[in-house]
Amino acid sequence: MLKLTISSLCLFVCISVSAQTSKATPPKITEKAAPRILQAKRATKPVKIDGIIDEDAWKDASLATDFIEFRPVVGAKEAEESKTVSYLMYTDEGIYFGGFCYERTRDSIARELKGRDGFGMNDYIGIIFDTYKDNLNGFEYFVTPLNEQWDAKMAPNNDGNSEDFSWNAVWKSAVVMHDNGWSFEIFIPYGAIRFGKKEVQEWGVNITRRRQKTGQQFTWNPIDPNVNGFLTQEGYWTGITNIKPPVRLQFSPYFSVYGNHFPVNQSGTKNLTGQVNGGLDVKYGLNQAFTLDATLIPDFGQVQSDNQVLNLSPFEVQFNEYRNFFTEGTELFSKGGLFYSRRIGGTPIHYGKAGNQLTANEKLLKNPAESKLINASKISGRTQSGLGIGILNAITKTQYATIEDVNTKDQRKFVTDPLTNYNIIVLNQSMKNNSSVSLINTNVTRSGADYDANVTAGLFDLNDKKNTWNLGGKVAVSQLFGYLPDGKNQTGYSHQVYFGKTSGRFNFNVWQELTDTKYTHRDMGYFTNNNFLDHGTWIGYKWIEPKSWYNRIFMNLNGRVSKLYTPFAGIKETYQTGNINYNLEVQTKKLWWVGTFLGYTTKQNDFYEPRKAGLFFTRNQSFAMGGWVNSNEAKKYSFFSEIFARRHVNFYNQFGVDATVGQTFRFNSKFSVSHRLAYFPRFNNIGFTTIAGDDVIFAKRKVNTVENVLNVKYSFTNMMWITYRMRHYVSTVDNREYFTLQQNGKLLPNATFAGNVNQNANFFNIDMVYTWQFAPGSFLNVVWKNSIYTFNRVIERDYFKNFGNTLDADQNNNLSLKVIYFLDYLDMKKWGKKK
Repeated sequence: MLKLTISSLCLFVCISVSAQTSKATPPKITEKAAPRILQAKRATKPVKIDGIIDEDAWKDASLATDFIEFRPVVGAKEAEESKTVSYLMYTDEGIYFGGFCYERTRDSIARELKGRDGFGMNDYIGIIFDTYKDNLNGFEYFVTPLNEQWDAKMAPNNDGNSEDFSWNAVWKSAVVMHDNGWSFEIFIPYGAIRFGKKEVQEWGVNITRRRQKTGQQFTWNPIDPNVNGFLTQEGYWTGITNIKPPVRLQFSPYFSVYGNHFPVNQSGTKNLTGQVNGGLDVKYGLNQAFTLDATLIPDFGQVQSDNQVLNLSPFEVQFNEYRNFFTEGTELFSKGGLFYSRRIGGTPIHYGKAGNQLTANEKLLKNPAESKLINASKISGRTQSGLGIGILNAITKTQYATIEDVNTKDQRKFVTDPLTNYNIIVLNQSMKNNSSVSLINTNVTRSGADYDANVTAGLFDLNDKKNTWNLGGKVAVSQLFGYLPDGKNQTGYSHQVYFGKTSGRFNFNVWQELTDTKYTHRDMGYFTNNNFLDHGTWIGYKWIEPKSWYNRIFMNLNGRVSKLYTPFAGIKETYQTGNINYNLEVQTKKLWWVGTFLGYTTKQNDFYEPRKAGLFFTRNQSFAMGGWVNSNEAKKYSFFSEIFARRHVNFYNQFGVDATVGQTFRFNSKFSVSHRLAYFPRFNNIGFTTIAGDDVIFAKRKVNTVENVLNVKYSFTNMMWITYRMRHYVSTVDNREYFTLQQNGKLLPNATFAGNVNQNANFFNIDMVYTWQFAPGSFLNVVWKNSIYTFNRVIERDYFKNFGNTLDADQNNNLSLKVIYFLDYLDMKKWGKKK
């Protein structure tokens, strides 16, 4: 029945689109032509970066104009009244890029102050350099009409090229708005880009412009969205001669002051503490291609608070990384999915064992939830031959829990995390046809008797000459040394292989993934479970030529089947789960996005929900459906809404809903407010509750989860802004009936269990940040953080009472000031000469 439904829907969409196609003449799409070429020209006269293209030097620069649209109308030429004129040239010190973005009127320019690397609802222009000309790795520099900067590294992943906007460089820009558009000037010093050491060089290059209010995007060298990859369709900047990278030595010393107001301590008094920190970040260019990044005595106290949740699953929650050192320029280290940076300075490996060490008359006085990072460093870069090398090393200090005798007040220490060294090495070789191979090794070495871990993986991603067919995969081996109780080593194996078509309107991918029972990369990566053999496929079709009512349509069908690779001891069952999903996304002429989802999941055997070896839990099949809509974000007011529902068949009437509503209002270019409300009710939810003796207890329960997030942003200038983020999360688990899990995966009613295992959890956080970029690369930050956590066994069903009770609880307040000052060796050298 489901297959018939999905097939009918696919047929309906195809017929509808075909009908529209017959009514309108498709726009003319330019044939794929030879890449455009800019002859490099060296500036011989000075340029002042003030946003006005009036210096004589610009008259001799290379001219890049006649941009081609690739979104929404592929291949269309720019209108004369909104054309783009840009210039490019270079000197011994760096690259100059400038030009004029014409508009009908000043009001046609979309502009919003959003902060560095904040896209917002802005027009922009940017230049992308592929300095190694490998169609894989690029450097991007963007500027908005209000002179806010973005920069990014572009690197390949399984979905094509991805942009890492956490990478930051120091460069100059200026913008001036006019009645008929806006002009810009950019200077990129060679210290802000990486390139080889050839005497005469040719770089890949492209220039892109976005007009936010019309949803249009243009590039200097034409881009066909049906072709895999952005850098594979670049132009060339030729004849760059006698440029040499400068000495790249940059320092970012910091000074920070913290004032902490903690909740009530054991003696019933308030804790008021202060802290003063200082440290240093260093960037040093080892040669033309490689850079050493080091952080000494790092301070991450001002990073955004984690989105904590009540976790009912058998697996740990994966949190986002907000620490700059681990987000900036780490594209090499993310290959293969083996590196989860939150492992470094994360939860101690024996954190949960501290409470088990207590004897009579003892209490756990202190048990830190995070290990302290001593220092970290990384070396990364790419040679002229396309070999990328990345090395990251970090050390965390020994972490202790403090145990106190309640009578004598004597204290003793229990090691929850030994002195630990984390290391990752990545070798990535770029090849022809947008292809690459990689070798990755991660290693965790712990002092004392704790086990060590090592994972080695080889990756390959190959494309044919026409960049249409793709074959790739991964082979990984993990080793644990001294892990088992008898001290023996453990070796595991995993692989993944995929094949597909990546260019054209019709694309597909088929894949297989396998891990044996001993494989793990948990010690340095995010890892849930092993022992599986999965097969899957993805089939997609797209319409990118605008018609009478839509700009773009994307449709895909995907499915997956999973089974155990090796049966668990005492369990004959090996089948885990299977599902099939259908997705449809449409962008309308009004720049709205709408989408629908249909899904079917087969009967499941869950080997992890019981939390006890030798058991599994069987769920019946389920159907899911949903839809979403996103209004035109270029408008002052925009909203997002999504609803998703899943119904299980003949399984305790289990039913769940995910409903989310978000909205944003931009009062002007400086001030905006956004709000998101998410509601996740689960009716007759069945899941693990506790273990009582030898019995695994499940419950039929009502689970209610609400997440409420408010964001406020005000920018004083493009160099000074303040943000406010408030998040309240509440989740209640009201257990109604109890069951004992049987050996066959089914549940037997349990009328004798009388424990109170209800849960009522609240997380409340405020992050208020004032930022002033008082000099290039230099920042002053003032941050107020407020954190509240409450948990009890009494269910409060009224959301507002829950919220009020949370605000009445003990609060952890933190106020901090941090100053980071950027120092460049070349600038310091110039200062010395002037003196």
